[in-house]
Amino acid sequence: MNNPLKKYFGPSTLVAAAFIGPGTVTVCTLAGVRSGYSLLWALLFSILATIILQEMTGRLGIVTRKGFGEAIRENLENPLIRIAGALLVLSAIVVGNIAYEGGNISGAVLGWEEFFIGIDITVNGVTVRLTSMLIGAIAFWVLFTGNFKRIVMIMTTLVGIMSIVFVTTAIVIKPDILEMLRGMFLPTPSPDELLTVIALVGTTVVPYNLFLHASTVQERYGHVSQLSEMRVENTVGIVLGGLISICVVITSAGAAEGHTVDIASAADMAVQLEPLLGSWARIFMGVGLFAAGITSAITAPLAAAFAAKGILGWKGDLKDLKFRFIWIIVLVSGVLFSSLSINPVQLIEFAQVANGITLPVIAIFLLFIMNKPLLLGPNRNTTRQNIFGIIVILVTLLVGFRSLNSVFNFL
Repeated sequence: MNNPLKKYFGPSTLVAAAFIGPGTVTVCTLAGVRSGYSLLWALLFSILATIILQEMTGRLGIVTRKGFGEAIRENLENPLIRIAGALLVLSAIVVGNIAYEGGNISGAVLGWEEFFIGIDITVNGVTVRLTSMLIGAIAFWVLFTGNFKRIVMIMTTLVGIMSIVFVTTAIVIKPDILEMLRGMFLPTPSPDELLTVIALVGTTVVPYNLFLHASTVQERYGHVSQLSEMRVENTVGIVLGGLISICVVITSAGAAEGHTVDIASAADMAVQLEPLLGSWARIFMGVGLFAAGITSAITAPLAAAFAAKGILGWKGDLKDLKFRFIWIIVLVSGVLFSSLSINPVQLIEFAQVANGITLPVIAIFLLFIMNKPLLLGPNRNTTRQNIFGIIVILVTLLVGFRSLNSVFNFL
């Protein structure tokens, strides 16, 4: 007996689940606390951008039966451009994932510290967070042995439960609907909010997910005739993920009630869930952040290694030395960033900003690939799809530049 709901859930749902990690919970909480509902427009833009870009990678995977990295390598014809392009995309993915990994591990540490004492040592005046190394060791063992499917499934289930609680809490607190609509459809960003805007974009339109999506759709969809089915499933999955992010902003804005609140731990973030969970909120948030952090700490290095494998044309399986070298570099670098005496919330926010700045580079290559007639034939981008893609690139470039300019004063 066929399940009628099956067509609405698939690869895009998994990708949406991947971006609901500690970065999303942290950044959306910070956005709600700092700006109330006024940055909901940035999440709405991010949801639309994710639908547009993932539709392209989904179409690429179904039509060509190739991954995104493989398509880039094969369609940059000039040898010098091919090398330069491969290095640029690879650098963006690996560097972005290193920052993201630091945030993932820090998110797991935040959850851990709600139940256990943080393990820190001080060497020559520098505090080293040993808990980050413990989390990294767990992720290393899972990746090296290849026993990640069951663990990821368990952790993803816990994250799913946490997501349901956020949605329920957002309904229970009865937010101001008019203010929500104003924040969603009337953008009024101030210079002080630009870094938060780019972090919201970076935590939703995750660059490595574009590589992941192009590969995972091939398992579900075997023929071009299923493109419309993929588009429906893609839209449903991303909208559901985006709804959870919006609910985190709503609950945190409701908890702050217009007052400035410092967010430095899982306990601080748990306040927004107290209307539903009461004294259980801290425990629940701790479990959720730990599960989200561990899951993302496993998938991010793996995705970087898959991207490198496709771009560089490597053969072999997950146990290949070159493949393992990439995910080890990402994992170890993430552990180092997280283990330094940096505020974990600040590190998570920085990782999302780095993701947002990386996004335009990846999107430009995607738009180039999606207009290759010899590769996609009649399924290449239409004028409308190109316009939407260009708008996404221009907006992310503009916000990213203005964010950096507000920090470094280029102009």
